[in-house]
Amino acid sequence: MANELKPLRAEADYEKALIEVERLWGSKSGTPKGDRLDVLVTLIEAYEDEHYPMDPPDPIEAIKFRMEQRGLSRKDLEPLIGTRTRVAEVLNRKRGLSIGMIRRLHDRLGISADVLIQPSTKNKAA
Repeated sequence: MANELKPLRAEADYEKALIEVERLWGSKSGTPKGDRLDVLVTLIEAYEDEHYPMDPPDPIEAIKFRMEQRGLSRKDLEPLIGTRTRVAEVLNRKRGLSIGMIRRLHDRLGISADVLIQPSTKNKAA
């Protein structure tokens, strides 16, 4: 553990950091090993954000995922989106989400507004 912590500049640095995190995993917080683990995780996250950026999830897929997580039906979405027809149009990507729908989905289902305001993948081409 005498290795000095340095920025992750190359893939080899990143790979070594991942191996060390695996070795240190479970170290108690506030100990030298725990502190080293915290710093390595921060370095790895920064490297991944720069080299492996992730697109935000598709809003319709996020809604469907949350429905599955909570065991919700399309009918459960009616107070958030509107009529049965409106829910079907939104989930089938025939209609976009309005600001009101986004607010209600965010408030009641906890889906990030940043995700919900993204264009649906099917709508991006349009």
